[in-house]
Amino acid sequence: MPAPIRLRELIRTIRTARTQAEEREMIQKECAAIRSSFREEDNTYRCRNVAKLLYMHMLGYPAHFGQLECLKLIASQKFTDKRIGYLGAMLLLDERQDVHLLMTNCIKNDLNHSTQFVQGLALCTLGCMGSSEMCRDLAGEVEKLLKTSNSYLRKKAALCAVHVIRKVPELMEMFLPATKNLLNEKNHGVLHTSVVLLTEMCERSPDMLAHFRKLVPQLVRILKNLIMSGYSPEHDVSGISDPFLQVRILRLLRILGRNDDDSSEAMNDILAQVATNTETSKNVGNAILYETVLTIMDIKSESGLRVLAINILGRFLLNNDKNIRYVALTSLLKTVQTDHNAVQRHRSTIVDCLKDLDVSIKRRAMELSFALVNGNNIRGMMKELLYFLDSCEPEFKADCASGIFLAAEKYAPSKRWHIDTIMRVLTTAGSYVRDDAVPNLIQLITNSVEMHAYTVQRLYKAILGDYSQQPLVQVAAWCIGEYGDLLVSGQCEEEEPIQVTEDEVLDILESVLISNMSTSVTRGYALTAIMKLSTRFTCTVNRIKKVVSIYGSSIDVELQQRAVEYNALFKKYDHMRSALLERMPVMEKVTTNGPTEIVQTNGETEPAPLETKPPPSGPQPTSQANDLLDLLGGNDITPVIPTAPTSKPSSAGGELLDLLGDINLTGAPAAAPAPASVPQISQPPFLLDGLSSQPLFNDIAAGIPSITAYSKNGLKIEFTFERSNTNPSVTVITIQASNSTELDMTDFVFQAAVPKQQLRMRIKLTYNHKGSAMQDLAEVNNFPPQSWQ
Repeated sequence: MPAPIRLRELIRTIRTARTQAEEREMIQKECAAIRSSFREEDNTYRCRNVAKLLYMHMLGYPAHFGQLECLKLIASQKFTDKRIGYLGAMLLLDERQDVHLLMTNCIKNDLNHSTQFVQGLALCTLGCMGSSEMCRDLAGEVEKLLKTSNSYLRKKAALCAVHVIRKVPELMEMFLPATKNLLNEKNHGVLHTSVVLLTEMCERSPDMLAHFRKLVPQLVRILKNLIMSGYSPEHDVSGISDPFLQVRILRLLRILGRNDDDSSEAMNDILAQVATNTETSKNVGNAILYETVLTIMDIKSESGLRVLAINILGRFLLNNDKNIRYVALTSLLKTVQTDHNAVQRHRSTIVDCLKDLDVSIKRRAMELSFALVNGNNIRGMMKELLYFLDSCEPEFKADCASGIFLAAEKYAPSKRWHIDTIMRVLTTAGSYVRDDAVPNLIQLITNSVEMHAYTVQRLYKAILGDYSQQPLVQVAAWCIGEYGDLLVSGQCEEEEPIQVTEDEVLDILESVLISNMSTSVTRGYALTAIMKLSTRFTCTVNRIKKVVSIYGSSIDVELQQRAVEYNALFKKYDHMRSALLERMPVMEKVTTNGPTEIVQTNGETEPAPLETKPPPSGPQPTSQANDLLDLLGGNDITPVIPTAPTSKPSSAGGELLDLLGDINLTGAPAAAPAPASVPQISQPPFLLDGLSSQPLFNDIAAGIPSITAYSKNGLKIEFTFERSNTNPSVTVITIQASNSTELDMTDFVFQAAVPKQQLRMRIKLTYNHKGSAMQDLAEVNNFPPQSWQ
């Protein structure tokens, strides 16, 4: 049989292939020849064939049929055969292969070989692909080689010991005696591998970490010798002595000094020397400085040393290398919370990174810029971030807008500045802002009573002829509906008022309704705004009625539903329209934090005591809609409205109840719910959501006798009646609740409903008395004739 081609000839032949198919054909032909050679047990060319097989394996072709041939080469007495055999074992075998049992004896014999290079091959193979069983069987031989005087073997044995510890952590104790003497070695290779072994042991065992902390002075001496030593051609890299060993020692010091005062104190001086004496003109020095910074920030270092570390990162920001700038921004972002003032000194450099062309640097700079915002620099930082928002790529706009919203809410110097900033974001970011931006801005505007005229005028100007920014249009529509009378009045103290007529305002809202750019949510805001203007405007009510009636047959179910309900207000409930469409009350944004309430208003927080009450032990009302249905249907009626909060009503029944919702029919000191914030929902709130009602009638004595509606358990409720001066057919009922017992009644809630079938009232009472929750239902049917005639 002719001699097989050499490896170099095979490589040259494969490289001449012009197509993938041609290369595959060459490989298949050569693999067939190699299989034939293996079957004939050709020992002469086995090494050459395995070498070619390894090359084909590197190209991605299957070479598993050569595994046993690798074992045969390992068992050979020739060093060249062993070298290829062990290389093949590292490439073609893994710890899941059964042939490991055959390899263990070979490796054990070679670890005890008389030639150091054969021992080195065995150590490399065991440290690369040894299984747990192999590591247990051969750990003793590795530990012996750690104690040998041969530095070539000691460094390989140390790396092999790292693999053994990873596979079998309980063998760590075996290597402890030999590890103590490794740091006394002068050979840098042994020093490097010993530091790697120490690091692995300290990371995996708290006991080892405590044991090796006493080595900190020795590590400090080694590091000091490295930075103070003269030129050594054997270890010099760009003018720095053995930077790889320096980096490894710095990482080990970081682990040893973490959460330990004594160790941190022992390494403070050497870290300062490394930080000040390392050359920064080459990346080799920058790598050492970066590790030094990480070590300083991770241990209990002095404050001056931490400032020095942050200044090093500040110099990194001025580097032309994008990778170094990215590393600096990422590191500063991790340290900004603990050393805020030190990072603040580099604010201008960080802001300049927002203009970088690299998107990764931009993102890190944006995140760090938001972390640097505080009450002192809010105006300047927001100006830079708004400029960035205007020019950045679309993928940044949502995160940038949210960051500006949060920063403005926390640190705004004034309400006008806060409103102007958020309106600028809505104008710039457009539809990229998140859904919660609209209700948050609405709440902010509602609370800024003195800014209503200024805000509605600004928003009106902002959307003239441009409806592309949907969140902005939604906020503008809400404000125009709420404060349209201030817009047409021409009164604005903040800036020169504009002259707008009622018809011009309605033209804008109708344009929003018919615009192709308007979403269903935006149209809902516009229609609700038009309905609200029916009580703000005096000359255009008929026009508003016409618009509302048109959308009663809209194909958009949401819009049609609103229009139908608003038509009902114009017709059947017209006497209630002015009260139901009145302005939103001022709402405070309250977040509960433990036992105190934090009331946030334009960045100022005022902690207020939060009165805590034990929850009632008895059943509690789940929703007003359910309670009203219970009252109308008796004790046995099952609620049909879901108790979980939803973003919009789930049935027409719930929507009709919304028309009568939140109207307090009692005059008793009932427990009123706390004012809620603007709903965080994607759909616009219904017209009456969140509105508090005002008295609909003026009280005029009508001489109607009072009645006792309820008297039980010491609780007495009396009704008094009065005619309305605006509508004589309407009677106002006022209740007076009194407690004749010696103990207080708390958490008193009175609810009432009137069925349409006959003149009667069902009432539901809940309260706490004598430490227990009370609940009762009653019916009032003894109304005096004067009250309904």
